[in-house]
Amino acid sequence: QVQLVESGGGLVQAGGSLRLSCAVSGRIFGIKTMAWYRQAPGKQREWVANITSTDRINYADSVKGRFTISRANAGNTGYLQMNNLKPEDTAVYYCNAYIRAVVDGLGDYWGQGTQVTVSS
Repeated sequence: QVQLVESGGGLVQAGGSLRLSCAVSGRIFGIKTMAWYRQAPGKQREWVANITSTDRINYADSVKGRFTISRANAGNTGYLQMNNLKPEDTAVYYCNAYIRAVVDGLGDYWGQGTQVTVSS
């Protein structure tokens, strides 16, 4: 069974930094795309950034220049380095991956979410 497990959230003051991690486990052939989304209270989930298997990267305008997405461990671990955090970055952050799994084929998978709170 494929699982995504996030870590690294927490409470930080405005201007501070956090690094989120997303570890993918299970029997997979590969990860086509890994992405981060976030959902603030009372708002819809929004896309933050994504990285493809060929390391093409895209960012939402709201985080461009402050956040950096990357992969390691043969692409099975993803990171979101968040610098110069603002109170409006407060949200639950979710890892998402489009994966070719051994048993279930291509599919979209989500982590459980990790809370990021930025105080002013």
